[in-house]
Amino acid sequence: MLAPKFAASRSFHQELKRRTNAYFADAGKSTTGGKTLFFKAVLLTAAFVAVYLHLVFWTPSALVGVAECALLGLIGAAIGFNVMHDGAHGSFSKKKWMNQFAAFTLNVMGGNSYMWNAKHNLIHHMYTNVEGVDDDLDAQPWLRLSPEQPRRKLHRFQHLYFWFFYALLFVAWIFFMDYQKYFKGKIGEMPIKKMTASDQGVFWGFKALHLGLFVALPIYTVGFLGWLVGFLAFAAVAGFTLSIVFQLAHTVEHTSFVVPHETTRKIEDEWAIHQIKTTANFATDNKVISWLVGGLNFQVEHHLFPNISHVHYPALNKIIRQMCQEFNIEYNEYPKMRYAVASHVAHLRELGRA
Repeated sequence: MLAPKFAASRSFHQELKRRTNAYFADAGKSTTGGKTLFFKAVLLTAAFVAVYLHLVFWTPSALVGVAECALLGLIGAAIGFNVMHDGAHGSFSKKKWMNQFAAFTLNVMGGNSYMWNAKHNLIHHMYTNVEGVDDDLDAQPWLRLSPEQPRRKLHRFQHLYFWFFYALLFVAWIFFMDYQKYFKGKIGEMPIKKMTASDQGVFWGFKALHLGLFVALPIYTVGFLGWLVGFLAFAAVAGFTLSIVFQLAHTVEHTSFVVPHETTRKIEDEWAIHQIKTTANFATDNKVISWLVGGLNFQVEHHLFPNISHVHYPALNKIIRQMCQEFNIEYNEYPKMRYAVASHVAHLRELGRA
């Protein structure tokens, strides 16, 4: 498949970069996370390790254990949002090795940072909501996420059952989708760069480590049934949390879904405007949500400046909103998270019936 081509950059993107660069120069700030993000990373990692060790070596009663597994899923998702995500984008720290270390938290959790970089950084961030290219839209046959996808009878009820498939995301990701991409050498229909021997070693080495830490050792200490119930609780909470936060960014009522020209593969908008039209924010005034989801409620800012740490998104929000007003570009934002969830459900209901 030929990659789509965006219209040439015009004054909007150039002026946006100029104002953003001026902000950091005037404020004397680095674009990376700094001490604030480092402290958050240490806090979340320590919490995850403490809960994991308590579950595996000082196993509590069944009900408390299941609750702790669910908590572990929430903390794991928070590490993904706050640590891994910034690290993978190179915005966690000025130091390359520290960014790689932060990104590698995904490998410990069972994913693979190489596949994530290809799927998320290179494809999703470049071709957001482009049908047939953005793999984040591909949940077929169970879910219809964009208007160009075929509608099946079961989609009529997808706004009711979607939560179940979102809860399955983590299990499907670490035990199936990574391997599928590895052996196919593709993400959807887009080929990925051939892995080096080092990449191969990281892939298989960390997959083995994850199986040891999250499957073999817990089965040995708590038994198969105890592990199964606990792992499913952990994975369901992590999977649903990850899914819903990322879905609220793009698959809601007011975002655009783009189909490139059939023969030229051209897209009408320049890249920056395309990102704004295909992305939405939610609850940007809620500091608790912003802290927990690593600023991923500021998705417009993140998609325009993925290499800038999320700790700076509130400041960038003001710059981008002002630019959108001046250039008469609609800026998608839901004031509360529940409004964004309602819009996502309405989007699924509409696609299931139309």
